[in-house]
Amino acid sequence: MAKKHQRKYRDRLFKAIFGRNTQQSKQWRLDLYNALNGTSYTDPDALEVNTIENVIYMTMKNDISFLVDSQMTLYEQQSTHNPNMPLRGLFYLSQLYQMYIEKNDMNIHTSMLVKIPEPRFIVFYNGSTKKPDTFKMRLSDAFERNGDGGNSAEFAKDFEWTATVININPGHNKTLQKNCKPLYDYVRYVGRIADNKKKGLPIKEAVDDAVNWAIEEDMLDGFFKVNKAEVSAMCLTEYDEEATMRAFRKEGYEDGRLAGIAEGKNVGKQEKAVETARKLLALNTMSVEQIAYITELSIEQIRELQQQTVVNA
Repeated sequence: MAKKHQRKYRDRLFKAIFGRNTQQSKQWRLDLYNALNGTSYTDPDALEVNTIENVIYMTMKNDISFLVDSQMTLYEQQSTHNPNMPLRGLFYLSQLYQMYIEKNDMNIHTSMLVKIPEPRFIVFYNGSTKKPDTFKMRLSDAFERNGDGGNSAEFAKDFEWTATVININPGHNKTLQKNCKPLYDYVRYVGRIADNKKKGLPIKEAVDDAVNWAIEEDMLDGFFKVNKAEVSAMCLTEYDEEATMRAFRKEGYEDGRLAGIAEGKNVGKQEKAVETARKLLALNTMSVEQIAYITELSIEQIRELQQQTVVNA
């Protein structure tokens, strides 16, 4: 039982608000869809939710996906900029399409064209790095080029996949937030935590203050009051994950920096040994074996340098 409880706490707040199967969450999900697409649907149950669960890594879990108007719409919230979102979206949609084909008992090994919903992948970004209101990330940016110039660029267009990133930080996409109060409340709450952190509050105090403030403001129609403990735990867990990832990146940078320094020293040592070997060969007073012993280069390397000296002479 404790394990299940812990897993619920590790859910992202964005998904808890828009991705659950409660009537309240269904309505918020519909509000978000209408605000994004300029539509005015009224039936929350018209959205068929098919969110992927139990993915090995939590950061690989998509937040919300559903079918509407023959579209496979996938939403994900990111608090840090991730240039690999198009690739992740491709992984997500591959799983979702497989689920869709199996559910509808479709046969892809037939001579008839199997029709599938049109994909839409939207990333809601509220990280600290400054980004424009909306921008696209493309899978082709990750392709390694084979050096054939224009042809490579043309072929890349045949395998494109994009993630549309929407900046939901305070001051961005105001019309979208105005047209979707649940999103506006979510942005205000997350913004309050960010402001508290800037003031130097420990993360627990920053989260507790934001939750209490959200309750006082009656954000999300009482959601914060009813789910106070769960919301606090989710936010603390998410910030712990971010801190851990920052530590990993810092550690990786430091390891890379030290490795680079060590490699540089080895290169410098190698160049110095070669220079010394050339000078000793020019003196013509030592055997190849003696020069190899002094410079710590291999006999094969000394003989190669010897041949180069003869050619240059």
